[in-house]
Amino acid sequence: MNYLLWALQILLGLLFVFSGVMKFIMPYEEMIKGSPVYLPKWFFLFIGVCEILGGIGLVLPWLLKIKRGLTPLAAALLVIIMIGATVISVMGPWPAGAIVPFVVGLLLVLIAYKRRGEIDIT
Repeated sequence: MNYLLWALQILLGLLFVFSGVMKFIMPYEEMIKGSPVYLPKWFFLFIGVCEILGGIGLVLPWLLKIKRGLTPLAAALLVIIMIGATVISVMGPWPAGAIVPFVVGLLLVLIAYKRRGEIDIT
């Protein structure tokens, strides 16, 4: 199970770092095209920062064995972002697109749940 968790942490960490960086690279007009909800540019940038930090937090604390409690915390906080992504996807023109953020959210819940038992407070 530990190897599966490591694989999930690394893959999801890369996914979130990539997604967060894309929010800074892509033009704002492209990001809001076809969106069912108007979200201001600052919100996209905020989510981008959260995704980059969350992606790093999924891997580095556990890898370096420093403040391991940050890994399940990062996973739990990224679940909140995935809930928002799922809701906005359901509201869009193609509701089946909500499957991806929903599954990613479930995988984050698995990481948060399995890594919570091995947390050291110091």
